Amino acid sequence: MYKVFIVEDEPFIIEGLYDIIDWASFGLEIVGHAENGKEALDALQLKPVDILITDISMPIMNGLELIAAARALRPELKVIILSGYNEFNYLKEGMKLGIENYLLKPINLVELQSTLANTIEKLNEYKVENAWNKYDSRIIQDNILYRFMTGQIAGNEFMERVHFLQLDFDKPYILVAIIRSERFIPGLFDYVVSETEEDRSIIPFRDMDGDIVLIFTLSEMSQGHEDAAAKLLKLKEQLLDHEPLRYSLGTIESLPEQAALSYTHAKKAQEYFLIYRDKAIMDYQELPIVQGIHHGLPVDWPEYSKLIIAKEKYLLFARIDKDFQRIQTIEGMTPTYIQSIAIEMMIRFKIKLKEITNRDQADLYEKGFEQVMNAFGIYELVSAIKEVAGLTVDLLIRDVKSPVIQQVLKDIEELYADEISLKTLSGKYNIHPVYLGQLFHKETSESFAEYINKYRIEQAKEMLKSTHFKVHEIARKVGYWETGYFYKQFKKYVGISPTDYKGLL
Repeated sequence: MYKVFIVEDEPFIIEGLYDIIDWASFGLEIVGHAENGKEALDALQLKPVDILITDISMPIMNGLELIAAARALRPELKVIILSGYNEFNYLKEGMKLGIENYLLKPINLVELQSTLANTIEKLNEYKVENAWNKYDSRIIQDNILYRFMTGQIAGNEFMERVHFLQLDFDKPYILVAIIRSERFIPGLFDYVVSETEEDRSIIPFRDMDGDIVLIFTLSEMSQGHEDAAAKLLKLKEQLLDHEPLRYSLGTIESLPEQAALSYTHAKKAQEYFLIYRDKAIMDYQELPIVQGIHHGLPVDWPEYSKLIIAKEKYLLFARIDKDFQRIQTIEGMTPTYIQSIAIEMMIRFKIKLKEITNRDQADLYEKGFEQVMNAFGIYELVSAIKEVAGLTVDLLIRDVKSPVIQQVLKDIEELYADEISLKTLSGKYNIHPVYLGQLFHKETSESFAEYINKYRIEQAKEMLKSTHFKVHEIARKVGYWETGYFYKQFKKYVGISPTDYKGLL
């Protein structure tokens, strides 16, 4: 409910205002009244008020003086003037102060009700606009921080934008933490923001996976790690009612050059909950299983990635056999180090599958991790890795779309700039458009309209990054003939307008 305060030196008029309007039906509540401007101003300093209804002619402080002083306290305050004087000068001064209406006594009930309805509408618009301003600001901040954490913005460019974000990045080190929920929890991120907003060394944002990311900026390394871990543990204790949540810490890295590495390690540490399920906080740099991997994985992972994408299961098996035969001959190699390599590879298989399919299949990998942790020899270890590699390829093969949907996806890639629709495609493939739409949704988990809009917006983002075309030209080139609709879709999927997005590049 919006709150109303009445100022009137005639008590019977105050009583009449209480009774003449059904305030609750308007979503309004009278929270107080006063008989002069000075008394009213004192009250307004102590209580939130949305609408001020005030007389003009009062002792000690008149209505116009009250309005000017009250607006200094609450610029968004809405004011309705009551007056027994139909004087132009009063009305003129009131208009200068931005009043909602100037009502003459005796009060016309219909006019008062109409004025209140219009005032409420303005308050609602202000509330929505203010909320969106905060929302837009948060989206821009999340977008910039995510791009920085994923290496899409060079360190020196990012530091130039820190002033725009009004964030504290003037310390030499960084440590990233991740809070991950197995399901969406409404209000969780807002709560984390509210609990950390007074500590400028903690900078929260949400990434594209829906994880909550906490960036700790540190003055020095050893004590900084202890302090960050303690703050994360305290936050974990405050969030006990929101379980199940998983907390991980990356590594301490230098700002700004190595910041992305801390984020990468914090994300990867989340994967180790498959192995160490009872850990309160998964600290990447303290995991014994990864100690030997910090200097690089002794296999050609890009080659593995190619074989996974090509779904070459048996070539993948042969590669694993060959690599582990070689790994055993490396000087200084120990069983613990070999186990670390195996775990790291299995995690990379899991991450690669998620990159390709955009789905996390953690439960399907649990058996493989258990086999590696409990393996008694190299043969069992290699068998477990090959089982996970085979599982990854099989899941990719199962993810293949029907021939018709594969062709539709190809058509979208080639014809996205044209007027392409389910109706035109259904005619091309002699399939009813409703059925084609259902099949498309079933196999892509998205409607046709949603998929093509997202695809067009991705193409537009690339053009904004790499060309000098104007926004309306890019809109046409990606299939939008109405620039306003393009702006709407771009903001829907990216969070900011194309103009703002180009300004961030």
